[in-house]
Amino acid sequence: MLIGHLGDEVKVHYFEGGGCIGRFPLATNETYTNKQTGEKVTNTDWHNVVVRNKAAEICEKYLSKGDKVYVEGRLKNRQWQGEDGNTRYTTEVHVQDFTFLTNKEGSASQGPANQVVDKKEQKPSTNQNAAVQQVEQEDDLPF
Repeated sequence: MLIGHLGDEVKVHYFEGGGCIGRFPLATNETYTNKQTGEKVTNTDWHNVVVRNKAAEICEKYLSKGDKVYVEGRLKNRQWQGEDGNTRYTTEVHVQDFTFLTNKEGSASQGPANQVVDKKEQKPSTNQNAAVQQVEQEDDLPF
């Protein structure tokens, strides 16, 4: 489960059979205060996110660089041969559920900005969306 901001536009590749795959980088930040210096430190980690089929089309349509999104999925490791002949490795987050957290101001319909897509059902789920928004608003977490 990750909450972060898109580092680039969603890039979708369509296949002959009608399926598609979308990819985008996601930046997550960790901020803390260094106890020795009192300085505020922010660490940014980048994640390669992969969405498939209908979810990829929805992300391409409604997400843009800088938007905040919640993604939930599985980690997959992949390797391939680079053009220089070296073996390359990457870890990707294959998304199963996601929620758009950036509110699109001035949009006629506010539905897509708060949509949750389940890989199995491909339908919005307002219960999960409400839970995610509630957790974001609460500062006093029990852990």
